[in-house]
Amino acid sequence: MSTPAPGTFIPAPGGAPLARMVRAQARMESRLMLRNGEQLLLAIVIPVIVLVGGVAAAGRIGIDLEGHRAVDILTPGVLALAVMSTAFTSVAIATGFERRYGVIKLLGSSPLPRYGLLLGKALALLNVVALQLVVLVVVGLVLGWEPTLAHPPRSVAGLALAVGLGTAAFAALGLLVAGVLRAEATLALANLVYLLLMAGGGVVLPTSAYGAAAPAIGWLPSAALGEAMRAALVDATIDGRSLLVLAAWAVVGTLLTARTFRWE
Repeated sequence: MSTPAPGTFIPAPGGAPLARMVRAQARMESRLMLRNGEQLLLAIVIPVIVLVGGVAAAGRIGIDLEGHRAVDILTPGVLALAVMSTAFTSVAIATGFERRYGVIKLLGSSPLPRYGLLLGKALALLNVVALQLVVLVVVGLVLGWEPTLAHPPRSVAGLALAVGLGTAAFAALGLLVAGVLRAEATLALANLVYLLLMAGGGVVLPTSAYGAAAPAIGWLPSAALGEAMRAALVDATIDGRSLLVLAAWAVVGTLLTARTFRWE
């Protein structure tokens, strides 16, 4: 067989390197999330409305804010709400309909391994969460938010741990719901859970605002995420208990998802 001349195209069939495939999948997932009107509503619009409305109404309602200004308590809580909306509700709904239309089955037959698909979804989540946090931080600062930065490294570490563990916990729970229910049932349940946790799950308001129910609410992933965010940005501390609760939910959710998730 003759040797091809220099510069001659030589086909080299095969999959791209895993890192490149994961990055491409993450870019596609990010674009799909941001192009979807419902996802954008959950990711950015509702948290902004909750923050602005909460700050405006806090003085009239008389909510227990532990002696702090409304904007200083509500902004970390709404940041936590934004993480929950994307990592749980958006992931559950998008994955449920991807299962229904066979998208996940098709991707499962591509050179991208299934764990690569999940890595791509995780990176897309972090991209969207980062965008959410930037928007909400700007809105909070415009409203007069003054985050406590008495110990910046501790605040940053607490914030990073809260966002990372919160994203992992809620993403695992979102995939758990999407992997066992029909798309329509996933849509209804994900939105219902989101509304219930936003109203009474200790995410936007401190658990102390719920009176006698506070100890029970504190074990919910929503409350753990909210308390961890408030500890980092209001008290400049790391709330170890809340982070452990989030880690436990992440582990349990991941194990259950691995056992029950159906790809079609």
